[in-house]
Amino acid sequence: MLRTIPIRRAGNRDNLFMGGDRELVMFSGLMAFALIFSAQELKATITGLLLWFGAIYAFRAMAKADPKMRQVYMRHRRYKSYYPARSTPFRENTPGQGKQYK
Repeated sequence: MLRTIPIRRAGNRDNLFMGGDRELVMFSGLMAFALIFSAQELKATITGLLLWFGAIYAFRAMAKADPKMRQVYMRHRRYKSYYPARSTPFRENTPGQGKQYK
């Protein structure tokens, strides 16, 4: 008889904070805090709070669509913009091979 082990939801959740990606939410909070307390003006406080709540709204919507969207985007940024048509990335084409396709 095959033994089954249940996978609990608590051990398999995405790393979210306040409904959005943890790192993005905390970094935007840090930036809003720095803006408010470095300027110490009413306009800076209002701007910082608006930016904070706007960022929270955007990060929640992003996490609702795909909780791993930030990781996917960061991996996408690491990819090269163009991969030449070769059989392997380690192959070195000779000058004669390049001339036959021009």
